[in-house]
Amino acid sequence: MNDNKTEDIDLIVNHPKKAINKLALPIIISNLFLMLNNIIDGIWVSGLGPGPLAAVGFMTPLFLAMVGLANGLGAGSNSLIARCIGAEDYHGAGNSAIHSIMLSIIVTIIATIVILIILKPLLLMIGAGDVIDASMAYGSIVILGIFSIFLPAMMSAIFRSQGEIKRASYPLMFTGIINMILDPIFIYVLNWGVAGAALATVIAGTIPMLLMIYWMFVKRDSFLEVKMSEYKTNLTIYKDILIVGIPASLEQFIISFVSILMNYWLTLLSGTIAVAAYTATWRLIALGISPSLGIGIAALTVGGAAYGAKNYENLKTALTYGAKLGLIASTIICACLFIFAEPLSFIFSYSADSSVLGPRLVEALRILSFFLLLMPLGVLAGNIFQSMGKGGLSLLLTVLRSFILEILFAALFAFGFHMLDVGIYAGIVCGMAVGSVIGYIYVNYYLRKHRDYFN
Repeated sequence: MNDNKTEDIDLIVNHPKKAINKLALPIIISNLFLMLNNIIDGIWVSGLGPGPLAAVGFMTPLFLAMVGLANGLGAGSNSLIARCIGAEDYHGAGNSAIHSIMLSIIVTIIATIVILIILKPLLLMIGAGDVIDASMAYGSIVILGIFSIFLPAMMSAIFRSQGEIKRASYPLMFTGIINMILDPIFIYVLNWGVAGAALATVIAGTIPMLLMIYWMFVKRDSFLEVKMSEYKTNLTIYKDILIVGIPASLEQFIISFVSILMNYWLTLLSGTIAVAAYTATWRLIALGISPSLGIGIAALTVGGAAYGAKNYENLKTALTYGAKLGLIASTIICACLFIFAEPLSFIFSYSADSSVLGPRLVEALRILSFFLLLMPLGVLAGNIFQSMGKGGLSLLLTVLRSFILEILFAALFAFGFHMLDVGIYAGIVCGMAVGSVIGYIYVNYYLRKHRDYFN
């Protein structure tokens, strides 16, 4: 481990607003490029028709669940390392980084084996029977390549926790660029169809992963030195990572479950074409979510350092300043998606086979754009709880927002008020808005109530 504090460490410990500004933008950009993987897959696969697009759509919630598990474990590592750095326990921070890498390897192996076994029955259960061959062709390749999701997510979290935002973010940007290049080649030039889209996604994640491995294990010039040869199992460190990581991962599983349920309900209400429209629209919404997620992750790092240093003002600044930035960004994005819904919908309905999706995409996008409006309040609330090691409270807010309120409102509007697929979209928006406001109010109450900890 390097002996001297770096400017990056000083920034996240002592200058919360500047740190969030510096951390957030590269994270947002890298998230945008990662989200572009799904967007790009959707654009190119939509040229094959609604069936293949729906097949990818049925696999998307499971893919996002894996991304969520990887990011959840990364959040646990990020939180623990940042708290150690804030408390000036640099040996503990380095040891936590080593254990984080080992944990990601173990989880990758287990997840790959388990999901491959249950993949086909799971896809059939959620309604992919009409497109099961295409869904399996896409899904089996993606699952075999989930190492390209888990390892980069964990290494990115380790770099991010010590303020090395370029190394944490730039390789993830390359993922989207590589996928842009490979998708049309694999899908159309080589005529591999949806399997080609899946293979492009895996390769696009693997190449940047190798760059991160070089920085971390070969060049070794970071503030924290990760030497696997020094690894000695410490169950307490695994516990500390998982206290945040498991709830954070479960949050993503809940969100993916809700998406699966919405796909199923849309199939019942309006058929496969509604699933295809929802799948395409959600890719654009996911792109719009990136600023909120990036700002939230930056606040997690800053908040973790503040909590480790017992600095109440910096922790509160991470929350309020992050929420302010997030609301500004989400308002602008919401307006753009609503105003430009028609031209945006064309990127998924440009071919003769997919043109039937056009009107449905415009309708869905104009409703779901409001999903983004108050989302930053909920995201920041969850990330601040994670920064303090209170993963269970973050999970509780997600259960309320997604599992209870979004499902409740969607069922009420779609089935109770007979609004069909429009009701699904409106219900998701209402659930997010109400849940986010409740979460933000609660985290502020929690910080005031526990202020004595910081004295």
